[in-house]
Amino acid sequence: MPHVAPRLVPSQNIRLYASLSMMAFLWGGTFVAGRLVSAEMPPLVAAMARFGLAALLLLWLVRKEEGGLPRLTWRQSGLMALLGLSGVCLYNLFFFAALAEMPASRTALFVAFNPIAVALIGALTAQRLLPIDQTAGICVALIGAVIVISGGDIAGLLIDVGAGFGRGELFMLAAVGSWVGYTLLGHKALGSVSPLAATTWAALFGFVFLAIGLLIAGPTQPLQLPTLTCTLAILYLAIGGTVVPFVWFYLGVRELGPERTAVFTNLVPVFGVGLGAAILHEPLEAAMLAGGALVIAGVFLTNRK
Repeated sequence: MPHVAPRLVPSQNIRLYASLSMMAFLWGGTFVAGRLVSAEMPPLVAAMARFGLAALLLLWLVRKEEGGLPRLTWRQSGLMALLGLSGVCLYNLFFFAALAEMPASRTALFVAFNPIAVALIGALTAQRLLPIDQTAGICVALIGAVIVISGGDIAGLLIDVGAGFGRGELFMLAAVGSWVGYTLLGHKALGSVSPLAATTWAALFGFVFLAIGLLIAGPTQPLQLPTLTCTLAILYLAIGGTVVPFVWFYLGVRELGPERTAVFTNLVPVFGVGLGAAILHEPLEAAMLAGGALVIAGVFLTNRK
């Protein structure tokens, strides 16, 4: 029987918005953790370590919460395989490869374009127009995210990225495309399985694709035991960067739709800057605060009834 999502009441909406905001908070830490891991491990090995551990945790969680994974039809199996290929295998290969080539701040800039890419491609494939308030909200959130990432110097950042456009930037463009596919395909898959089951199947298929890729390509450098810092970063990527936020993301896609959920990812750089100021005592400029306010306003505008 198809999985039918219940209609959310206001209190459930509040909990969902809080979960999606926390999702962005957790993903904000993946740039730092990914940078640490990419300094010690090749992209394929790093992605396999992340999703191998995440898949084990998800299997335990889906067994505990839902009694195990549901059996899939051939169509569902194909969809789950595409989810694993796009959102797990390809996205993480491109993500880790980009982090090995460019600073985390540049990577975050490309991630900020995810929501508008999801909205545009989703509208084109469905041959429909987005409501004007959602379109405006996505654009406002994007502008705010770019202000936060650039520290207020948008022109300088864009000139710098344009002048130094290279392998890392190409990898991140490919990563954005992979995530768009994962988001829109997930919206189709969630009509018949729960967010937790879809995330688990995607992690399992993605891990298999990564393992096949490693067997074909072979290790690009001698493998060494990871340092404690690298090990802790992998644990964070598996738990804080995958198991919890991926499930919340698909819960949002099921209940709110891909466009309204994707706009929450523009909170990622806002939380990243805030954590840097709170923990590392990095400077917090007025332009960053203004950009953060714009992101929050854009998220609110996109999701308001």
